This record gives sequence, C-alpha cells and structure tokens, in this order.
Amino acid sequence: MDLASVLGIVGGFVCIIASMYASGGTVTTYLDPASALMTIGGSFFALMLNYTMKDMMGIWSIIGKAFRVPDFGEIKIAEALLSLSEKARREGILSLEEEIEAVDAEFMKRGLRMVVDSVDPEVIRNILDTELIQMNERHGKWLKMIDQWSKLAPGFGMLGTVQGLIAMMKNLEDKSRIGPNMAVALITTYYGAMMANFILIPIMGKLASQDESETKVREMVIEGVLSIQQGDNPHILQMKLSSYLSPENQKKLEELHPAS
Repeated sequence: MDLASVLGIVGGFVCIIASMYASGGTVTTYLDPASALMTIGGSFFALMLNYTMKDMMGIWSIIGKAFRVPDFGEIKIAEALLSLSEKARREGILSLEEEIEAVDAEFMKRGLRMVVDSVDPEVIRNILDTELIQMNERHGKWLKMIDQWSKLAPGFGMLGTVQGLIAMMKNLEDKSRIGPNMAVALITTYYGAMMANFILIPIMGKLASQDESETKVREMVIEGVLSIQQGDNPHILQMKLSSYLSPENQKKLEELHPAS
C-alpha cells in the first residue's frame, strides 16, 4: 500500500471537511445526489463514448495502482545482470542457458534468450526497444483516459450549474428558494473541480511517475543484456547499471558487488 496516496486522500478529505465547518457549514450542506449524478455519472458515461467497455472496466484496476507501491526489482535485476556477466566472462555466453529460467523478469529473460541464441545485437535492441515502446503506449492510453476524465468532470460540473440556474430562473416567483437553488447549482461545479484537482489529476501524476520508473528499469535491462553479449568487464557493466539507479540503490549495489 502506498502510504503517500492513502495519506493524501485521507488528509485531503479531512482538510476539506474541516474547511466546511470552519466556514459555518456542515458536510450535509455540500451533499446533493443530483449534483453527484450529473458530475460523476455524467462524466463517466461521456468518457465511455470514447472508449470500449473493456477499457472502462479496466480503468478501476489502473486507478488502484496509484495506491500500491510498485516493485520493479531494479536492485535484484542489476545484481542478476552482474552475476550473469561474471559467469559469461568465465564460462562463455552459452553457459547462461541454464541460468535463464531462474530469471523472474520476463523482459530480461527474453533478451538473454536472444543473446544465447547469438541474435545480432542491433536486432536485440530493436526488439526490446519496440517492446518498451509498446509498454509506454499501453500506459499512455490509460494516462490519456484519466486525463480526459479530469477534463470532462469540471465540464459536467459547469453543465450542472447552468442546468440548475435555468431551473431556478423559471421559478423566480418563489423568492425563498433562490438562495438554496443557487447553492445547489454551484455544488455541481464544486464536485467537478474536486474530482479533477483532488482525485484524477494527482492519480494521473502518480501513475506517470510509475511509468517513468518502469521504463528506466527496462532501459537498464537493455543496456545490461547488450553489455553481456559484447563481453564487457563486469566492473564496466556495474558503472553502466548504476547510472540508472538512485544514489541509495547505487550504494546497495556497491555493497552487493564491491569493486575489486
């Protein structure tokens, strides 16, 4: 569980609710089923117009990823690449064949299989780069989907406000209802702004950050696999791999594989 995401949601709601009471209102003041139906329901079904049912069902699991800490195993992968590099230098590339099945990362496993099969380095890079691009495009589709929802929600909030104002203008003879009707009309704008700025845009940012991290790990794998194929010194490979790691993980890798 990503503690930052959980605290962000909980803390945000606490601040919003506290501000409601501080301004002289209550939670019920800001609750309106019709406004929620227009903003949340309307924007969701508008989004459905642009995507398939499979996409719409899948978006919930994607949003859920923002509340989980991803583990791309960069240290484990870097350590495995160094160990395989040392073995390849001692016993030759073909000696890696029996080690490949023990590799957990499928992306790295595919690259190493091509190395053992003596595939041209340029072909290996092209295949792995293409797979990386495809991954980015898949992630990009979900990010675009959430981004579009974040734009639709305020639009439907404004639409609900206009709709409420029209209803209010048609009943101006009842002066006692003008204030309450105006408040309800504005709530839809409030809901739309909250959906976009408090929920959807921050979640999109978190998912984009995860995409960047996974991309960096896969780029490290490509560099490591090709270095093993061309027989780089393990120390040189370690320096290459370290350039993809955070300073903290660089120290961990150095502890696991101290320079001789």
